[in-house]
Amino acid sequence: MEYYASLENEDKALKAVGLELMFLTPEKCNSEYGITAVELSKRVNLPLDVVKKKLAILKDKNIAIVKGINPKYWSFDQYNFQRLPEDDDIFLLLCSFDDVDFDKFFSY
Repeated sequence: MEYYASLENEDKALKAVGLELMFLTPEKCNSEYGITAVELSKRVNLPLDVVKKKLAILKDKNIAIVKGINPKYWSFDQYNFQRLPEDDDIFLLLCSFDDVDFDKFFSY
């Protein structure tokens, strides 16, 4: 399955979910294990079912870690992300920072 990292076909929802997980800090989570899909849905302003589908894609790529059953807590696996091939669609999508507003991820 291809996820299209090119500009005209970019999956903006997948990118939003992936980047939010990537830049998630412990201070932004209600749990030490990560963030729930419901909380993530509110953060990225996307419907819950869309967020769950995007989390499943990231989990299939082994870059999203899920802990627990009810609720499930999600976190980003930097180790596995850095080991993705440089031509991987997900890697290219999450490393495309041209349209990313970093101020929403960091508070100075």
